[in-house]
Amino acid sequence: MILTRIRKLLVPLATIFILLSMGGNVSPVYASPTIATVQKASGMAAIVRQGQTISATVGLKIWENDTLRTGPDGFIGVIFSDETLLSLGPESALVIDRFVFAPREGKFSIVLRMIRGTAAYLSGLISKLAPDSAHFETPTASIGIRGTRFVVRVEGK
Repeated sequence: MILTRIRKLLVPLATIFILLSMGGNVSPVYASPTIATVQKASGMAAIVRQGQTISATVGLKIWENDTLRTGPDGFIGVIFSDETLLSLGPESALVIDRFVFAPREGKFSIVLRMIRGTAAYLSGLISKLAPDSAHFETPTASIGIRGTRFVVRVEGK
C-alpha cells in the first residue's frame, strides 16, 4: 500500500523534473489548432513553422503564425477552415499573422501578411460574417476585405 502511494507521487514529480530540466520550454507537436489545409502544391513549396521548414504536401495542416513559401517553380493552394481560398505563385512568401474562426463565440479574424510574390485570394465566411475582421497586408498597403476576391503582386526581396 505504501509502495502504491509512493509510485503515484513519483510519476508526477518525475514529469515536473523533466519539464524543468528542459528549461520550461515545452513545445508539444500539436500545440496549435489546424486553421487551414494544403489543397495543392507543386515545385518548391514549403511551410516554415517555429523555425523549421516543412515541405508542403497535399493534406498538410497549416497553423496560425506559419509562413508559406514558394521557390522559382513553386505553387501552393490552401483552404482555411472558414472556406477562404489562398493561392501563392512562384517566389512568394506570406505569413498567417492571425486566424480566429469561432462562430459560436462570435470571434472572427484573419490577418495575412504578404512579404513578396503573387497571391490570389477568395474570401470565406470571416469576410462575410465580420467584414472588419479580415485584413491582407503588404509592405506598402493594407487591404480591408469585404467579401471579395483579388490578386496581388508584391515586388521585393
